[in-house]
Amino acid sequence: MIIYLGSDHHGIRTRLNLCGYLRELGHEVIDVGPTEEGTASVDYPDIAERVAGAVSRGEAERGILICGTGIGMSITANKFPGVRAAPIVDEFSAQMSRRHNDLNVLCLSADTLTETMISRLVEVWLKCAFVGGRHQRRNDKIAAIEAEQIKENKHIN
Repeated sequence: MIIYLGSDHHGIRTRLNLCGYLRELGHEVIDVGPTEEGTASVDYPDIAERVAGAVSRGEAERGILICGTGIGMSITANKFPGVRAAPIVDEFSAQMSRRHNDLNVLCLSADTLTETMISRLVEVWLKCAFVGGRHQRRNDKIAAIEAEQIKENKHIN
């Protein structure tokens, strides 16, 4: 699976460790940075744009974003068509985000989760499959709302 991975300055060490872990699991990882620990403040929207953009364009099957809370990355990622992103903090949410919501961008907190917990959340999230059925119908409704908003906004200039 192709996974795009990015963080702000809060998540650099976590991201670098996670990059290696994902490769050990056999995934192709595209690390969008930042590249070094000790990097000055990084604006999370810039990183979220790279990862969510790749998922939106179909260049990646999934994306993982790491910032202080995961919230800012999630807000930014959800601006991209076809992206379903959420901050995940426990195994149940990791599981249900895939099974019911087909979450394709996982947002994680470097400030509140341990590296061990992050690895476990990623493992659960990657292993769980979308169950479809009534959940597909709901995702289709979300996609229709998204398409309508895009259509309406094209008329605003």
